[in-house]
Amino acid sequence: MRKTDNTAATLMMVGSMAAFAVEDLFLKRAAMALPPGQVIAMMGAGGALVFWLFAALKRQPILTLRALRGAPLLRALSEAAATMLYITALALIPLSINSALLQASPLVVTMGAALVLGERVGWRRWTAIAVGFSGVLIVLQPWNAAFQAAGLLTVLCVVVLAARDLSTRAMPVDIGTFQLVTWAYMALVPAGLVLMTLGGDGFAPIDPTRWFDLALALMSGLIGYYAVTAATRLGEAAVIAPFRYTRLVFALILAMLFLGERPGPAMLIGAALIIGSGLYTFTRERMRARAAAR
Repeated sequence: MRKTDNTAATLMMVGSMAAFAVEDLFLKRAAMALPPGQVIAMMGAGGALVFWLFAALKRQPILTLRALRGAPLLRALSEAAATMLYITALALIPLSINSALLQASPLVVTMGAALVLGERVGWRRWTAIAVGFSGVLIVLQPWNAAFQAAGLLTVLCVVVLAARDLSTRAMPVDIGTFQLVTWAYMALVPAGLVLMTLGGDGFAPIDPTRWFDLALALMSGLIGYYAVTAATRLGEAAVIAPFRYTRLVFALILAMLFLGERPGPAMLIGAALIIGSGLYTFTRERMRARAAAR
């Protein structure tokens, strides 16, 4: 039986979102100077090495067939695909826009639970999902001459992340968190190499500034990745999921302070619609859960 601690899980979720925002800042700096595939492969190799050591200390085996079937395999493949999409987009469009679009992930999880897992979703939540996706359109502004098609990569990334989150909740309880995270980072190495091959990129030389960016991105990513995985497995999804939205707050602050970005009214309105609809969806899910319990 999985132990539940919503307070600890909430704190870990908020901390992980702050760490991911910092990771995004330095990944963007690195991906603008190096091939995105190279950044992904290097981050994957570094992260896998660190978490493999932790897994060894916890006596959690990494080289096992369990990683190649079922929920663990789906999770690793989803993580690899999502990272390829997200870092490519991160190199092309502003951090604030990427972060705003990423907030649609919980809505896609709810939609996926209805369409794939057969969960009953009423008209109110379907309406909230529609409102959230209207927010995505406002952020993207496809009708505008300045429309940046690379934002569609982040939208596709959100869909893939939903598969990752659903598979995480379906994970057997005897699979350790360090195992999960190590497998996911290992999957990034071939994913990065594939992306480099598709783009016709070779390994670019790395100057000291880029090493600094990669090191800080790896460090913050390791902290964030472990925290969000542990939070997802420790807390109730309906309780901790709303705190994913704190990532946008952290990202906006960092983008304004370090990248000189100034989010426009359309982006802020779209982000508000995405977050508001997501929060409403979570509220409805908790109400239904309580009603079912009674």
